[in-house]
Amino acid sequence: MQLTDYPEWQALVDHTQVATDNLVTLFENDSNRAQDMNLQAAGLFVDYSKNRITAETLTLLQDLARARNIEAATTAMFAGEKINTTENRAVLHTALRYQGSEPIVVDEQDVLPEVRDVLRRMGEFSDNIRSGSWTGYTGKPIKNIINIGIGGSDLGPVMAYEALKHYSDRSISVKFVSNIDGTHFTEAVRELDAAETLFIVASKTFTTDETMTNASSARAWLLAALRDESAVAKHFVAVSTNNEKVSEFGIDTANMFGFWDWVGGRYSLCSAIGLSVMVAIGRDNFQAMLEGFYAMDEHFRTAPIEENLPVTLALISLWNLNFLGAQSEAILPYDQYLNRFAAYFQQGNMESNGKSVTKAGEPVSYQTGPVIWGEPGTNGQHAFYQLLHQGTLLVPCDFIGFAKPLNELGQHHSKLTANLLAQTKALAFGKTADTVRSEGVAEDLVAHKTFVGNHPSNTIIAKQLTPQTLGALTALYEHKIFVQGVIWDINSFDQWGVELGKVLATDIFKELTNPGTTQQDQSTNLLLSKLRELK
Repeated sequence: MQLTDYPEWQALVDHTQVATDNLVTLFENDSNRAQDMNLQAAGLFVDYSKNRITAETLTLLQDLARARNIEAATTAMFAGEKINTTENRAVLHTALRYQGSEPIVVDEQDVLPEVRDVLRRMGEFSDNIRSGSWTGYTGKPIKNIINIGIGGSDLGPVMAYEALKHYSDRSISVKFVSNIDGTHFTEAVRELDAAETLFIVASKTFTTDETMTNASSARAWLLAALRDESAVAKHFVAVSTNNEKVSEFGIDTANMFGFWDWVGGRYSLCSAIGLSVMVAIGRDNFQAMLEGFYAMDEHFRTAPIEENLPVTLALISLWNLNFLGAQSEAILPYDQYLNRFAAYFQQGNMESNGKSVTKAGEPVSYQTGPVIWGEPGTNGQHAFYQLLHQGTLLVPCDFIGFAKPLNELGQHHSKLTANLLAQTKALAFGKTADTVRSEGVAEDLVAHKTFVGNHPSNTIIAKQLTPQTLGALTALYEHKIFVQGVIWDINSFDQWGVELGKVLATDIFKELTNPGTTQQDQSTNLLLSKLRELK
């Protein structure tokens, strides 16, 4: 049965046709609305009252969640069942941050001893780098770490490193190279001393084209300076599962940190993929981040649907997308350290739920994953908030803020927080034409200065941006994505859509480097011809 045939879905369709009150009216008619429409978990407080929903809307959405067996699906994921059906894999990123003692079994084997052994080795490695006891080929301590990866092997570490930079050791420079554009690598190593630089090459198979192209350039750059093949072992470590390829590259497999096929790339931050982050912030802060993940994992796993924060945010997002027609969501953190958070969940959400067929391979007849985007406030206010307030598109927003700043400077944080709260208020309640007129605005400008309001948003606040808070916040969004995938009956844990472009690029690369070897479509042939002419 298609999702749209469920009685619970049809009830929501009927409800949409009668749920016409705007946010001003909803608040006027319920003096307890804000008190009733919030949830707390793992150090996060979420106000979701500024959404176009009523108590009945929530009940109907929760009925749909139950009809789609959200609780059973959650249990299956945490139990290590192979819910990634197209790849026949378990989905167990939660095991990477599990703080309990019960075994987690995949294919009749408890995975926890191996997970914790890798974390122990990561800790020892990061301690050695931070203390200076790990030295490069010439005996100099390592001062520069460059993480080479792409996708989840890059976006997660970049986001977490930027988010937790306040806690990092500033005597160690940490950079990230992902793009196959040679500029990314060239600028990353500019003015660095090779004798003080260590590369972390993150690729599960050690065959990812972009990553291995950059790694090969890094190897050549190092050897041009140090002129001894044996130097590679002192300046490269690998995050991979392919011993043979790692060894061929010249990396000592004793300096290889493994992970498992039940860890998807975009969910891999808590694995050895986070090694660069651990080096930057230290093993204790990394452990605190894992504890934050675990706190939200446990809340999601155990809280009933009505009190479950990831489930609630997933359902509200689904309501906005499938029933109110919003096709994108903005993530707007009011903390500069979270400048890569929206970009991280562009991948997290869009690669997970950007699917157009069900698990059974049948076309869906409803919208699935939204477009995710955003920038930190207040920068975004002077860029795209005009469209949010007065444009023709409906864009639900998540605002993220903190009670205490990490860098106390005059009245900066109070002004930042005032802007956050003002934006959520303005989006929800707007400004009527009568109010504009009462301010003495000329009639020909009244329409231009009127704000319709009625734009939905959530506000997520915490005491301070700590490693633990970041873990909880990241897990919140991970589980929100999972819940929506279950309801939409899609596989959130494969990414076949990335493959076709890779295959075609290999073929076109042959034509670029050896003209006449392949035949492309007429448009591509024209572009190839023009590129050769310009070159």
